Amino acid sequence: MINLVKIVILFMCLIASGLYSCKGPEKKESTEEKIEAGTPVTVTTMGTDALTEYIDLNATATFLQKNYVKANVNGYIQTVNATPGKFVAGGQTLFIIKTKEAQSLDNTVNKLDPSFKFSGVNNIKASATGFITQLNHQVGDYVQDGEQLAVISNQNSFAFILNLPYELKQYLDKNSSVDMVLPDGSKLKGQVTESMPSVDAATQTLNVVIKVPEAEKLPENLIAKVRIIKTNKASAPSLPKTAILTNDVQSEFWVMQILDSVTAVKVPIKKGIETYDRVEILEPVFTANDKILITGNYGLPDTAKVRIVLN
Repeated sequence: MINLVKIVILFMCLIASGLYSCKGPEKKESTEEKIEAGTPVTVTTMGTDALTEYIDLNATATFLQKNYVKANVNGYIQTVNATPGKFVAGGQTLFIIKTKEAQSLDNTVNKLDPSFKFSGVNNIKASATGFITQLNHQVGDYVQDGEQLAVISNQNSFAFILNLPYELKQYLDKNSSVDMVLPDGSKLKGQVTESMPSVDAATQTLNVVIKVPEAEKLPENLIAKVRIIKTNKASAPSLPKTAILTNDVQSEFWVMQILDSVTAVKVPIKKGIETYDRVEILEPVFTANDKILITGNYGLPDTAKVRIVLN
């Protein structure tokens, strides 16, 4: 009987020991899961930066003034000193025309009276300095008085024409000098000289003339990117763009702020100036000690458990 009691007691001890050993690891695993709970995030603090808000618009290179070279007599072209793209100086002889009468008489008049020295040849000269952008006739062509022979694009009239939306006209006063970037990456400083007295009826854009240095090296119809400054601040509280969250229609904006070591809450904000990587925060006023999420913040609810990791 005593042996039976001992056997029962030993059996019960084994059962209790087995139950304890099964519950022990389960409790430890639950603790580990609790420690690992929370979205991993990185944080930043409020910065104070010089911010400039601008808009990029396109401007097209053109010659504002074109000079038309025309024949001054009826006759035949004997000489052409012009080719498309050639640079010519004002006063340079471009065409030599022999009148049709001289062509018909040839040297008959000179044979009758050598002292008369009749040639019937007229020199047509360039009226401005620039490039030959159009050539209408060649040697041997018959032309009439007043007929167009060539077109010279006046070098001094070279400029970029900026199509500025009229609602941005208010920013011209603070953009008398603008930064320009050409397609090859080179940069220029342009001077806004004047704006045209009319706007395009369809697009409501205003043509603004921008003069640039070293214009002789640039071709017509070249498109440059012009940076128009809208506003700037020397010192503004700002956060990285990755910290800013918004809804689908971008009507509301907020950030996720660390409330304690493991909790992040949604804080609505009012934005100011935006650059390519920073956003000015007008409201609320954050302190230098406030921690704002910059990664892991997307999709978090109003109050979320987080785990801060090193950047």
